[in-house]
Amino acid sequence: QMQLAESGGGMVQSGDSLRLSCEASGYSKSYFSGSAMGWFRQAPGKEREFVAVISYTGGSALYADSVKGRFAVSKDNDKSTTYLEMNSLSPEDTAVYYCAADVFGDTWPPLSSEYDFWGQGTQVTVSS
Repeated sequence: QMQLAESGGGMVQSGDSLRLSCEASGYSKSYFSGSAMGWFRQAPGKEREFVAVISYTGGSALYADSVKGRFAVSKDNDKSTTYLEMNSLSPEDTAVYYCAADVFGDTWPPLSSEYDFWGQGTQVTVSS
């Protein structure tokens, strides 16, 4: 069972930046290296939505239109960690952010239902 632990969330002001981390454990590094890593978020009263995904090699990434140009996803296979760099944050970015792993998946980009493991989430609150 792969455990995913998000960190880096917090309370910031509009226009600030945050970097979220998601560290994988419980599996060999080869499994993380073979995983596409996604980031999702869920705001109060709203459904969970896709934010970004990075391919298992780190060579490809996709973003939701709402974060394109502001957020950047990266992956360090040596550290079994994926990152979400968030810039120019606005109150609309307030949500619990989750990372997820699609281990040795064969679909790009992975469907939400294809992710095998999920983290517990980290709260990001942006005040105006």
